[in-house]
Amino acid sequence: MAKAAKKIINDPKKVVAEMLDGLVLANDGRIARVPGHAAIVRTDLPESKVAVLIGGGSGHEPLFHGFVGRNMGDGAACGQVFAAPSPDIIVAAAKAVHRGKGVLFLYGNYAGDTMNFDMAAELLEDEDIEVRTVRIADDVAAAPPERKYDRRGIAGDLLMIKIAGGAASELETLDDVVRVVEKAGDNVRSIGVAVSAGSIPETGKPTFELADDEIEIGMGAHGEAGVSRQKLLPADAVADQLMDKILNDLPFQSGDEVALLINNLGATTMMEMLIVNRRIRQILDERGIKVHRTDVGTWLTVQEMAGFSVTLMKLDDELKRYLDMPAESLGYSRM
Repeated sequence: MAKAAKKIINDPKKVVAEMLDGLVLANDGRIARVPGHAAIVRTDLPESKVAVLIGGGSGHEPLFHGFVGRNMGDGAACGQVFAAPSPDIIVAAAKAVHRGKGVLFLYGNYAGDTMNFDMAAELLEDEDIEVRTVRIADDVAAAPPERKYDRRGIAGDLLMIKIAGGAASELETLDDVVRVVEKAGDNVRSIGVAVSAGSIPETGKPTFELADDEIEIGMGAHGEAGVSRQKLLPADAVADQLMDKILNDLPFQSGDEVALLINNLGATTMMEMLIVNRRIRQILDERGIKVHRTDVGTWLTVQEMAGFSVTLMKLDDELKRYLDMPAESLGYSRM
């Protein structure tokens, strides 16, 4: 039987509330709690802009609430660990970020999030607040290409949020921002590999089990089944498998320019990710695919899950512009 994970917490039922309190304090006045709700909002929002509201279950820090800041999300609605935020939280967060030009809902494509954000959108429209939705669905392991919009959202969330935040800081209409973000979503692909499971703080129990010599290719952000379970292989062989699935899915072609993101799922070392990055760049060079920018770090976690994910986004000049704009948030900053 798997051992319970060790957690440095207080009351397991209060981890989200206490985490949000700490998050606000760590931002040194740049974000604030929405009174009475598990939601946060920028304190420096301009008086007239398209608002970007992100959100989802907690336990994936810094996603989503760590990505609220300049040229990122304007606010975040936060659920309990691995659970969607309730409609009332989403409504309160949307009202807090709304500045008269509508609100973009941007979140991962999971059933609970879809249901609750859709309910919130209906309630807001009854109050004459225009809402548009883009669901992030970058996980190539979750469904075949012909069912792309059934896929889960994983670490491609970061690139999508970054582009949405940049676009919303410059473009005048909600329609224009949605157009850019939908284009980004059409051009992003990800897949992950797990070496060991994460856990839920309230129970300490792992979300799934792997033998010591096994890995799971393509598992979801909560431990959902992947495309294969197999013996542990050297880093280059694992990278080859992941890249084969990503590159053939869009498909990416010689002459393309991409953003590359390598994401730590929680307990993987930078050493391992850089070794993987080395192999990925060899593969892309062989394919004639140019890397415009690389991000290697911790963006979407599953508590202490060991493993990583790889994301590629095919870029054009417009996507590059918004991706390259300066960003400032606790979870991701790039000048």
